[in-house]
Amino acid sequence: MTETMLSIKNVEVRYGAVPAIRDLNLNVEKGEIVTLLGANGAGKTTTLRMISGLHRPYAGTAELEGTVINNMAAHNLVAMGLSHIPEGRRIFATMTVLENLEMGAYRRKGSYSEEFDHIFTLFPVLGERRKQLGGTLSGGEQQMLAIGRALMAKPRLLLLDEPSLGLAPKIIASIFEIIVQIRSEGVTILLVEQNANQALRIADRGYVLENGHVLYEDTAPALLSDDRIRRAYLGQ
Repeated sequence: MTETMLSIKNVEVRYGAVPAIRDLNLNVEKGEIVTLLGANGAGKTTTLRMISGLHRPYAGTAELEGTVINNMAAHNLVAMGLSHIPEGRRIFATMTVLENLEMGAYRRKGSYSEEFDHIFTLFPVLGERRKQLGGTLSGGEQQMLAIGRALMAKPRLLLLDEPSLGLAPKIIASIFEIIVQIRSEGVTILLVEQNANQALRIADRGYVLENGHVLYEDTAPALLSDDRIRRAYLGQ
């Protein structure tokens, strides 16, 4: 029997008087990888920012494991087990790799040694560069660091916004392998990704957004084989 990790019901988010998301409904079950697809401006990033407390919904409800989170501050959501990796990575360029990782655990107390070991197992290059400034890392290494920083909070739900953006194909393949591994360790994942083909190949289900609402939703294999999706988002 499935258990719901995240439930979004009839949510609307506005920028001033303009709705960026309207009547949005989606669910993420525990243990799933769910991907949000759509063109630029479809509302994908706004959806993640609303879930993580950076935007307040104008209407509707968002629930994390049955708790309404509409008005919760972002740092309290981190304490509840939610981590958000934003588009563009947003690492601390003038801090070392270790210091960046420590920032990911700022809500926690005690030793982080086990978490450091876990991150350096997932991303050995970060262990090699632990004293290097974040701003001197390559784009792929910075994305690894952003993921590692989020994992330091020991999330149950991980929001990823465009993890493949600007990366070489070989690095993209490695990042997606890590995403699958993270899910295998019990972390539920909501993924925003322009690379629809890659996202659907690792996801369980997907939602296609257009103008701030859900246009299609289905299992990932069904979306991959849907001619409308293939023409619009897969270039086929």
